[in-house]
Amino acid sequence: MRIERWPHSTQLAKENIMTDEGIRYIAAALAAIPLFGVALALGRVFGDWLSAIGRNPGAADKMQGVGLLAFALTEAVGLLAIIVAFLILFAA
Repeated sequence: MRIERWPHSTQLAKENIMTDEGIRYIAAALAAIPLFGVALALGRVFGDWLSAIGRNPGAADKMQGVGLLAFALTEAVGLLAIIVAFLILFAA
Protein backbone atom coordinates (compact mmCIF):
# COMPACT_ATOMS: atom_id res chain seq x y z
CA MET A 1 0.00 0.00 0.00
CA ARG A 2 1.48 3.33 -1.10
CA ILE A 3 0.69 6.46 0.89
CA GLU A 4 1.11 9.64 -1.11
CA ARG A 5 2.27 12.78 0.59
CA TRP A 6 -0.12 14.93 -1.40
CA PRO A 7 -3.26 12.95 -2.12
CA HIS A 8 -4.18 14.93 -5.20
CA SER A 9 -0.68 15.40 -6.62
CA THR A 10 -1.40 13.50 -9.82
CA GLN A 11 -4.59 15.44 -10.35
CA LEU A 12 -2.83 18.77 -9.76
CA ALA A 13 -0.09 17.85 -12.21
CA LYS A 14 -2.68 17.25 -14.92
CA GLU A 15 -4.54 20.51 -14.30
CA ASN A 16 -3.24 24.01 -14.72
CA ILE A 17 -3.16 25.13 -11.08
CA MET A 18 -1.46 28.51 -11.61
CA THR A 19 -4.26 31.03 -11.97
CA ASP A 20 -4.08 34.68 -12.90
CA GLU A 21 -4.83 35.59 -9.30
CA GLY A 22 -1.93 33.49 -8.04
CA ILE A 23 0.44 35.09 -10.53
CA ARG A 24 -0.72 38.55 -9.44
CA TYR A 25 0.02 37.72 -5.80
CA ILE A 26 3.48 36.45 -6.66
CA ALA A 27 4.21 39.52 -8.81
CA ALA A 28 3.00 41.88 -6.09
CA ALA A 29 5.21 40.14 -3.53
CA LEU A 30 8.20 40.47 -5.85
CA ALA A 31 7.39 44.15 -6.43
CA ALA A 32 7.38 44.74 -2.66
CA ILE A 33 10.90 43.33 -2.15
CA PRO A 34 12.54 46.79 -2.47
CA LEU A 35 10.71 47.81 0.71
CA PHE A 36 13.23 45.80 2.72
CA GLY A 37 16.05 47.78 1.15
CA VAL A 38 14.23 51.02 1.86
CA ALA A 39 13.87 50.11 5.53
CA LEU A 40 17.57 49.31 5.78
CA ALA A 41 18.54 52.48 3.91
CA LEU A 42 16.38 54.71 6.12
CA GLY A 43 18.00 53.28 9.21
CA ARG A 44 21.42 53.84 7.70
CA VAL A 45 20.62 57.40 6.57
CA PHE A 46 19.30 58.53 9.92
CA GLY A 47 21.97 56.68 11.87
CA ASP A 48 24.76 58.31 9.90
CA TRP A 49 23.01 61.68 9.99
CA LEU A 50 22.68 61.65 13.77
CA SER A 51 26.24 60.41 14.11
CA ALA A 52 27.52 63.28 11.98
CA ILE A 53 25.51 65.83 13.96
CA GLY A 54 26.84 64.31 17.18
CA ARG A 55 30.42 64.68 15.99
CA ASN A 56 30.01 68.23 14.70
CA PRO A 57 27.02 70.01 16.24
CA GLY A 58 27.96 73.29 14.57
CA ALA A 59 27.26 71.85 11.12
CA ALA A 60 23.78 70.59 12.05
CA ASP A 61 22.06 73.32 10.02
CA LYS A 62 24.02 72.41 6.88
CA MET A 63 23.38 68.69 7.32
CA GLN A 64 19.66 69.03 7.92
CA GLY A 65 18.89 69.68 4.25
CA VAL A 66 21.05 66.82 3.08
CA GLY A 67 19.51 64.44 5.62
CA LEU A 68 15.97 65.38 4.65
CA LEU A 69 16.80 65.07 0.95
CA ALA A 70 18.24 61.60 1.53
CA PHE A 71 15.13 60.66 3.49
CA ALA A 72 12.83 61.93 0.73
CA LEU A 73 14.68 60.12 -2.05
CA THR A 74 14.82 56.88 -0.11
CA GLU A 75 11.14 57.10 0.78
CA ALA A 76 10.29 57.79 -2.88
CA VAL A 77 11.74 54.41 -3.83
CA GLY A 78 9.56 52.77 -1.19
CA LEU A 79 6.44 54.59 -2.36
CA LEU A 80 7.16 53.62 -5.95
CA ALA A 81 7.54 49.97 -4.94
CA ILE A 82 4.27 49.95 -2.99
CA ILE A 83 2.41 51.72 -5.80
CA VAL A 84 3.65 49.14 -8.32
CA ALA A 85 2.62 46.32 -5.99
CA PHE A 86 -0.87 47.79 -5.57
CA LEU A 87 -1.20 48.35 -9.31
CA ILE A 88 -0.30 44.72 -9.93
CA LEU A 89 -2.83 43.55 -7.35
CA PHE A 90 -5.80 45.75 -8.14
CA ALA A 91 -5.42 47.18 -11.64
CA ALA A 92 -4.16 44.14 -13.54
